[in-house]
Amino acid sequence: MEFTGPLHLKAGAIQEVAPYLKESGYARIALVADERTRAVAGDWLHAAVSEAGLHSRMTLIEPNGQGDVIADEASLVQLILQLRQDASEIVVAAGSGTLHDIARFCAYALGIPFVSVPTAPSVDGFNSVGAPLILRGDKQTIAAIGPDAIFADLDILTKAPDAMIAAGFGDMLGKYTSLFDWTYGSLTAGEPFSREVFERTERALLQCVEHCEEIGSRSHRGIETLMRALLESGFAMLQFGQSQPASGAEHHLSHYWELEWLRSGRRQLLHGAKVGVACALLSDRYHELWESEPSLFPAQHREELGAAIGRVPKGSRLRELLAKVGGPTVPEQLGIDPELLTRSMREAPLLRPGRYTLLRAFNERS
Repeated sequence: MEFTGPLHLKAGAIQEVAPYLKESGYARIALVADERTRAVAGDWLHAAVSEAGLHSRMTLIEPNGQGDVIADEASLVQLILQLRQDASEIVVAAGSGTLHDIARFCAYALGIPFVSVPTAPSVDGFNSVGAPLILRGDKQTIAAIGPDAIFADLDILTKAPDAMIAAGFGDMLGKYTSLFDWTYGSLTAGEPFSREVFERTERALLQCVEHCEEIGSRSHRGIETLMRALLESGFAMLQFGQSQPASGAEHHLSHYWELEWLRSGRRQLLHGAKVGVACALLSDRYHELWESEPSLFPAQHREELGAAIGRVPKGSRLRELLAKVGGPTVPEQLGIDPELLTRSMREAPLLRPGRYTLLRAFNERS
């Protein structure tokens, strides 16, 4: 599967949304935002679409009791009801990852397309076809649709909150361990693998690392590099048809912590912030296992696995990179105590029983 629609990643890209909708023949437009992204892009889009002679209705997704906008049943019902009531023909998501997940699933449920207008370079899921949803308190990724078009405006993205930019970098840095886990699963458990997709994802990752200083300074070039890498990671998953290239044990840890926060009623942490910290933790563990637990690395694959672990920087280097962009580097900065950390390292692989990671192999053998 490939993305075939228009992709506009440049300063002023938001100005092309209304002309695209009009030229595509849409008349009834649903805009999806929250209170923050409404001020950043939603109000501007609403005015531009209305000035183009199109009917526009904005839905502000309501936060939960902790003040977080999450992709749960309440958010989905809120948007689906509004889309049905307004006979909307297309959904325009103005926001970051969660709003996109809500929009893509609701558009899919009603059989209409959606358009992506990212407001922060915070995740690699803008062009995903899967929607990670919180259903009955558990996280499930549900098949949905990808965007028909993407309008990523650098003038908006460079002004995103520092924490969200750092989270986007953390999400990309997590590819170090996801690519290792993918290699490990393919060699030791026969999971499907694509060298082309592997290299595509790795190139995007290395571009981010190379431009870490510029990303940290929030320059146009740095933010364009980060956003392009996040989109490229998403395109790689589309090409492969599954999320292994970009989601390994570091994502399982992130999801475990997210569910723990939901159960305890705490404000949510940014996805990429958790992924970056988890990646550094796993790097320490994986390099340690390579030295101390040779039985986890089958002899017939030891040379390939040695090369794969060699491509994962040590945890200290990963924490150094995270610090350069202003992101958290250790669990304590996220509020993760030692008990939760120990439990999550043991139980997180159970969230994705179909994925064979080194963390899972270690836990099953222990």
